[in-house]
Amino acid sequence: MQHADPVTELDPRFSSSDAAATEWSEARRELEEAEVFWLSTVRPGGGPHVTPLIALWLEEALYFCTGPTERKAKNLSRNPRCALTTGCNVLGSGLDVVVEGDAVQVSDDERLRRIAAAYEEKYGSDWRFTVRDGVFVHGADEASTAVVYEIAPRKAFGFRKGEEFSQTRWLFEVE
Repeated sequence: MQHADPVTELDPRFSSSDAAATEWSEARRELEEAEVFWLSTVRPGGGPHVTPLIALWLEEALYFCTGPTERKAKNLSRNPRCALTTGCNVLGSGLDVVVEGDAVQVSDDERLRRIAAAYEEKYGSDWRFTVRDGVFVHGADEASTAVVYEIAPRKAFGFRKGEEFSQTRWLFEVE
């Protein structure tokens, strides 16, 4: 799925007086290099569900996997809207990035093999998956399966911290 370059906007209300908008290329690099993300989904009753997980930026989208019976998978089957967040937990430096979009299950074996290879390259052999019948298979007994989701950004936010604070919003249009 290809996206046009996002529209970039600085929100001066939450930015230092001399701040400039953060380039999308810098936010994308943060998404590529981050190891831990936080996924926010909506519970059946409308409340939030937030959980940490590993994810990766590949082919202009974020990917993560989860067991098909886990709470986040159940939530996404009812409501695909979600946010995936990464950053650092210090106030004096860094760039926190929030990506909003719809989680879409990936079931094409060829795409899943590319995603599985990227997982292993990024996270090492502990995260080696094989692909079978539209899911990831993990573990020696191959009893553990995981569904894979793609989040193509619809909107993203960058929160720069340190000497200069800024809030940047990126708006995407699907071609």
